[in-house]
Amino acid sequence: MGLKVYNTISGKKEDFHPVTEGKVKFYVCGVTVYDYCHIGHARSAIVFDTLFRYLRAKGYDVTYVRNFTDIDDKIIRKSLEEKISWKEVGEKYIGSFYEDMDALRILRPTHEPRATEHIDEMVALVETLLKKGHAYQAGGDVYFSIESYKGYGQLSKRPLDEMVAGARVEVDDKKKNPLDFVLWKASKPDEPSWDTPFGRGRPGWHIECSAMSTKFLGNPFDIHGGGKDLIFPHHENERAQTEAATDTTFVKYWMHNGFVNIEKEKMSKSIGNTLQIRDFLREYHPEVLRLFFLSTHYRSPIDYNEKSIEDTNNALHRLYYTVERAFEKIKTKDVGPLPYSDADVLEKEFYEAMDDDCNTALALAHVFELSKMINKMVDEGDESSVPHIAYVNNLFLSLTNRLGLLNDDLNTFASQEKLRHLTREGLQLSSLEEKIRERTEARKNKDYQKADEIRKMLLEKGIILLDSQKGTEWRVKNISMAKGEK
Repeated sequence: MGLKVYNTISGKKEDFHPVTEGKVKFYVCGVTVYDYCHIGHARSAIVFDTLFRYLRAKGYDVTYVRNFTDIDDKIIRKSLEEKISWKEVGEKYIGSFYEDMDALRILRPTHEPRATEHIDEMVALVETLLKKGHAYQAGGDVYFSIESYKGYGQLSKRPLDEMVAGARVEVDDKKKNPLDFVLWKASKPDEPSWDTPFGRGRPGWHIECSAMSTKFLGNPFDIHGGGKDLIFPHHENERAQTEAATDTTFVKYWMHNGFVNIEKEKMSKSIGNTLQIRDFLREYHPEVLRLFFLSTHYRSPIDYNEKSIEDTNNALHRLYYTVERAFEKIKTKDVGPLPYSDADVLEKEFYEAMDDDCNTALALAHVFELSKMINKMVDEGDESSVPHIAYVNNLFLSLTNRLGLLNDDLNTFASQEKLRHLTREGLQLSSLEEKIRERTEARKNKDYQKADEIRKMLLEKGIILLDSQKGTEWRVKNISMAKGEK
């Protein structure tokens, strides 16, 4: 079975055939760099990072472009709030973006253009639209005329009158049609601006992506991705202006990820329920968020809530624990991997799921079946099965790698998770160590009641104490543990 993707513009799954055989060119709208990234940004980044990984795994030569919008009204406002230049605002939040994305194991795209680096391309595109009669000047601004492009509305599939009602459309008396959108904004005092044949100013939002995507990918290119909130007006406008200027198809496949809700309520800055990635990472391993998003099909909405995150946290621990148990078993014998047909079936089903519009939720179900398979063989303790365990574990790690999971060394994972657990429980490492010293002293004094009380109190906070001749170690209940501590 070949790869199928759901194409927003056709409203159905289609066989994936790139414009150029063996090569894939795709573009994803990046962030406007005026604030720290939230988990909505993370979902889009994880979804398309997984697609990037999978396309490469299938042998395609992939050119992946993701932009930065580094000039915008919000950036200008932030520069006034923070009393720094608009360029400094961009640098600050591009830096924080990389910190978050690197933590989430997001691979760097092939190209990451910034809007302000491609003003010349935007100006040339606006000039072409003016010459072809698809754009007009009014009050120093340049607007795209949606009536000049017959395909307007095909992507979002809404009648024009519905688009006007309640849509994110800028109100401006200078427009010939309420849906006409700005290509170039006339400059205002003390704002960044550039000289052009149609006046000094700065680019509108939509023109940026058209200029950058076509520069690096040409047109048509294969995939344009982003969140569902970008379908209208952003992607609708991108498509209109690019096809009007070039007289050819802009994008072959449009892919959009679903919304993120928090506790069943739409995440929105206006109501103050956004969760920044950096705040999430203070309490949880970055792969928890990745596993959480991949556990739901990318086109479906997903509800972020405490129980779901805790369940996902425990699930990630189980996957790491599987690897630990497998390695513990394998190292007891110096043997090579031996094929295991039941695992091969699950591998085949994994790839079938991924080929079906990147169904990571179903693919993960097969990964967890492999995990159960490994643990069952380890539990049975049959030494003759060790070569099979080695084979299945290699396959297990290969498939999790396709999804960007299980990147950490086992010891690194366990030590980091111990500290995160203390943070979630409101404990300091120093206070925990003090409690362990108190318990050790109580045991020396044969005050076993006090020692048991301390052990019980820590156990209620998910902390297990392990006594040995070397002293007392502590572990977290759900974190992978050595053999015999399940």
